[in-house]
Amino acid sequence: MNLRQGAVTVVGLVLVLLLTLAILTPNPFESARLLAVGAFGGEIGITRTLVKWIPLTLAGLGVVVAWRGGMYNIGGEGQFVVGGIAGAFAAKPILEAAPGWFVAAPLILAAATLAGAAWGWIAAWLFVRRGVEVVISTILMNFVAIQMLAYLVSGPMRERSGKLPQTDRLPDASALPKFDPRFDLHYGIALALVAVALVYVFLYLTKQGFQLRLVGENARAARANRISAPRGRLLAMAVSGGLCGLAGGVEYMGVTQQLGQGFSQNWGFLAIPVALLAGLHPIAVCLSALYFAAILAGSRNLAGFTADGTVLIYIVQAAAVLGLVALGKYKGKAAQPMEAA
Repeated sequence: MNLRQGAVTVVGLVLVLLLTLAILTPNPFESARLLAVGAFGGEIGITRTLVKWIPLTLAGLGVVVAWRGGMYNIGGEGQFVVGGIAGAFAAKPILEAAPGWFVAAPLILAAATLAGAAWGWIAAWLFVRRGVEVVISTILMNFVAIQMLAYLVSGPMRERSGKLPQTDRLPDASALPKFDPRFDLHYGIALALVAVALVYVFLYLTKQGFQLRLVGENARAARANRISAPRGRLLAMAVSGGLCGLAGGVEYMGVTQQLGQGFSQNWGFLAIPVALLAGLHPIAVCLSALYFAAILAGSRNLAGFTADGTVLIYIVQAAAVLGLVALGKYKGKAAQPMEAA
């Protein structure tokens, strides 16, 4: 995405937002003001937006890697949930000791990343070895992960008191530290920025990244150059799932500090339009995720004054993605179906 395309995209997104407000609210200019205040009004608004930006960016990067490899991963939400579950399992031994976050973070985040990677790899293996379409398998695996979460927090992982279907709370000393105790913004934002840089380097500056992108663009050309398409697809889904799982681990360590049935907040689903609006480019994901994070944060403030605030994000998301698909069709860049290995 060049500078001109980026500018056109930004203008288009603003117009979509204003048009949505004009349709849904009696006073679109006042609604826009409330939305802006909720997203960027003072420290509260800015930190609220940045907290939501973190999981959207990590999961969005996961979608970028998978789709660049020709694997249409719709299972980011399931991988996010599995990452949170694995992180909570890894945290059980430290609940009593409550070590510092610099000790707990590597254990919890590594477990979350590996679990998400394994969950994504399973879907890739089913496609490569059994011909099961990734779109179908990842959608179904979302439900498996969500139901597994519900079972675990109501049974084996339930808090010691047994009163509520949730896990024991991670001690504050072991959680990701916050920049200011008054707000939820935590050090996970630095991890997200590092992930953006690493994904960019991987996709565009390494041999493995080039091969993965070639497999996604043209599997026949990859095979003609003796590049294993199955191996590239397995790698793409493993890295994608790992990033989505990491998002779950960061959300667990930085925000919720415990798992409940409400841990699934659709971050994995929202990551798809985030990646699409970014043109499947890791750097652009930062801005795309900020757009959706701002709408999420701002709509919370808007909901206090109009009943339509809570549904705004879904309508804007749908309109933005439909506009992007229409533009891609117009330019003749519609996605091509995957070829079986």
